Amino acid sequence: MRKVVYGVILVLLCNCSPKLFKEKWTKIEAPETFKARFETTQGNFDIEAKRVWSPNGVDRLFQLITKNYYQDISIFRVIPNFVAQFGIHNDTLVNSSWERSGIADEPVTLKSDAMTIAFARGGVKSRSNQIFINLKDNYRLDKLAYSGVIGFPVVARVIAGKENVLKFYDGYGGQLGRKQEAISKFGNEFIREKYPKTDFIIKAYILK
Repeated sequence: MRKVVYGVILVLLCNCSPKLFKEKWTKIEAPETFKARFETTQGNFDIEAKRVWSPNGVDRLFQLITKNYYQDISIFRVIPNFVAQFGIHNDTLVNSSWERSGIADEPVTLKSDAMTIAFARGGVKSRSNQIFINLKDNYRLDKLAYSGVIGFPVVARVIAGKENVLKFYDGYGGQLGRKQEAISKFGNEFIREKYPKTDFIIKAYILK
């Protein structure tokens, strides 16, 4: 019962905060191709996305960037020679709203080359707000079967600033990846107190 009440409160609060999240944002369609810049604590990196790679996934990435989701976002999971993952918002309500709005699944159409980007997912229609950058060629992820889905569809690739991506602090490995509930609940204050070397996305925006 407690979970049900909490869920109702969350919905009401989100409805009262239209500047933070609007359901209609999840219906926005991305252009056929776009470029964006991510400013981070290690410097900038630029990405290019194409809808043909994963229409639903690229639409969601475009929605998140254009609605200023990626501001002060921790790069909480950096595993050396594997992936750098981010996307948990500091505001619990914002994070929960996007997380509940998972997108329809799609097949893998592009190989997981180094510096390609995909949404994290743990089951059917679970791609929502967390993405990761492949730090090496991770082709095994293309056919990895888990909880009713296969692989991780690429939505974008890093086209500039690779050297900055490779600077993200990886000393914590997967530790924070196992503490996502705490990050969601306590936000960046928890990370900065307990894991002070963690790098952050400062902001992201579309390049004209």
